[in-house]
Amino acid sequence: MNVHEFQAKSLFAQFGVPVPRGREVKTPQEAETWATELNSPVFVVKAQIHAGGRGKAGGVKITKNKAEVPGLAKELIGKTLVTHQTGPKGREVRRLLIEEGAGIAKELYLSILVDRDSGWPVFIASTEGGMEIEEVAAHTPEKIIREAIDPAVGFQGYNGRNIAFALGLPTMEAAVVTPFIQMLGNLYRLFMEKNAAMVEINPLVITSDKKLIALDGKVSFDDNGIFKHQDVQQMRDLNEEDPLEIEASENNLNYVKLDGNIGCMVNGAGLAMATMDVIKLAGSEPANFLDVGGGATKETVAAGFRILLKDPNVKGIFINIFGGIVRCERIAHGVIEAAKEVKIAVPLVVRLQGTNAEEGRTLLAGSGLKLEVANDLWEAAQKIVKLTGKAA
Repeated sequence: MNVHEFQAKSLFAQFGVPVPRGREVKTPQEAETWATELNSPVFVVKAQIHAGGRGKAGGVKITKNKAEVPGLAKELIGKTLVTHQTGPKGREVRRLLIEEGAGIAKELYLSILVDRDSGWPVFIASTEGGMEIEEVAAHTPEKIIREAIDPAVGFQGYNGRNIAFALGLPTMEAAVVTPFIQMLGNLYRLFMEKNAAMVEINPLVITSDKKLIALDGKVSFDDNGIFKHQDVQQMRDLNEEDPLEIEASENNLNYVKLDGNIGCMVNGAGLAMATMDVIKLAGSEPANFLDVGGGATKETVAAGFRILLKDPNVKGIFINIFGGIVRCERIAHGVIEAAKEVKIAVPLVVRLQGTNAEEGRTLLAGSGLKLEVANDLWEAAQKIVKLTGKAA
């Protein structure tokens, strides 16, 4: 789950990470009231959407004139921002963050996430603050600093010193070294205590008066840990999420909408990824990632059908199930009952493998439903691609 910048900064402040004075506003009137209270030499008006690249899309405005703040707020609220992360449809701006400006002397990049190889939290830092870290990694990878944290002992002072020295802070800005190390420890606490998936500050600025400020902030959370944190749950903004993804989460399904035309219903994340790959290889595009879990009951399959069919881009459905925890004939019964309940009007191809797969395929073939049964993954992919009007 992602949160807005103003929410990320609220968490930063709770954990002792310095942030600019700022407030969320939803109307020009609120913007005017807050600007008067803030009374800063520089005002920054930021659109709040769950996507990066807001500045390039015109979603960040700066002014030294307090009287201009309400007009800038009116200009942004209701505007659709299109960035490299929103897709061509963009995102409507419903709220803003208005905060004080900062006298920037130096910009740094800083984040913490889980390293997939080791399973340890790792800090990523760079002197190239304000840049997209992907661009830095592609063009100047030597400027990326990594410091893994052993979760058995947690963040230690030497971890912070390693990062500070690698960034050149002792020779460049010695006065901020100790606050910087303390801030790293606070970020680590935030990351671990709130079950975050990623915490990012870009840029982390050193001001002209030698202070550290998180000028931008992004926090995402591990969905499996959100149930532990009522305060995090309350930060969820359903307007920023796809309605189908919301419906899937309410049915305990793992669903991600994509741009293709073949709906996929699979049990197991690895099999789902392989299914999407083979659809692509066969000459078409997957419309989603949908993992119904190990059970694949009538209820989960029916919920999956409803979600897939609400996507107008879906021109066919490919069910690819491996019967392990639940035998294939039970899965077949679930598919048959769910298909009768939902009334599927697009081509349907089902591939079953695993325990009692032959019995499951026999049940599907004799169900009277308009569907195709396949044994082999490549055969199934070719069938659904052909039925939807494309051939490999």
